[in-house]
Amino acid sequence: MITNKNYLEKKIITPKKIKSKYKLNLKNKLKIINNKNTISDIINKKNNKFLIICGPCSISDYKSSIEYGKKLYNLYKKVKNYIYIVMRTYLEKPRTSIGWKGIINDPYINNTNKIEDGIIISRKILVDLIKINIPIGTELLNPIYFKYFDDLFSWISIGARTSESQIHREIVSSLDIPTGFKNSLDGTINSSINSIKSSSTKHTFISIKDDGKICLLDSNGNNNTHIILRGGKNGPNYYSDKINSYIDILKKENLNKSIIIDCSHDNSYKNYKLQKKVSDNIIEQKINGNEYISGIMLESNLFEGNQYCNSLNNLKFGISITDSCIGWDETEYIINNIYKKLKKINKK
Repeated sequence: MITNKNYLEKKIITPKKIKSKYKLNLKNKLKIINNKNTISDIINKKNNKFLIICGPCSISDYKSSIEYGKKLYNLYKKVKNYIYIVMRTYLEKPRTSIGWKGIINDPYINNTNKIEDGIIISRKILVDLIKINIPIGTELLNPIYFKYFDDLFSWISIGARTSESQIHREIVSSLDIPTGFKNSLDGTINSSINSIKSSSTKHTFISIKDDGKICLLDSNGNNNTHIILRGGKNGPNYYSDKINSYIDILKKENLNKSIIIDCSHDNSYKNYKLQKKVSDNIIEQKINGNEYISGIMLESNLFEGNQYCNSLNNLKFGISITDSCIGWDETEYIINNIYKKLKKINKK
């Protein structure tokens, strides 16, 4: 028998064992259901709160993630009348070429690739954030990794690099989690539209169960999906003329017209300091009557900028090791500013 020798096989803990070790109590399970329902209502225009998904470009360690989550929850309590906040908790990073692939793949940031440790650390971070009372969201990248955390998230994004992936469309069709599809890297929304269409329908596909065994899965379709605008190779796509043209397309396709704008990436020309400019523009469009703008995304950390890091021991606390982020003071200012403007128009 000829076998492929181009890999080394190792055993790994099952999702079932991880979920039983770091599990949620009934109160937290019900909280997540409520979070998902609230976000679904926002993107389906049954709730007029403004959705803000913000947090680090990538989760890098336990301590800074929990401190950020506590700060975010305290801020949310002050603005919750008009704003609904979800913490961005990205555990994987899609790379254009090579680089650190996230806390799951390399939790010690030294290329040792202790993936089982990464799964355990990530699960603990997420469960403890939920205990703080902050809803969490992530990018669904590796479908197998996602099985270890699929009971924890209140919102999901599908990134620009995977928005055309049939596998991801199938998985989304089986989720009861509100999901946003980012426009493709070229800045167009064709792939996002096709993804929304596909994921809203039934699919039959191979998946894995919590015990690690392969199964055949029949999905019912996910009707709580929406578009995320993140800009493209030709620049930003958050300006009013662009957004209005996309809304017209969504209307013609008879799809959910709810749009969330990513204030980072190509919408900010990959300059983190321009996120405030983008958010200012978006909230003005919202105030001026664009009911289809449902929220924004911000890349934010405890401290601004980013850092090079080749070991967890050298990690500077609260600073991104992937894309540059705005710091906490700027984050608080942006969200408070949005709150004041929404409060003003709601009092009219």
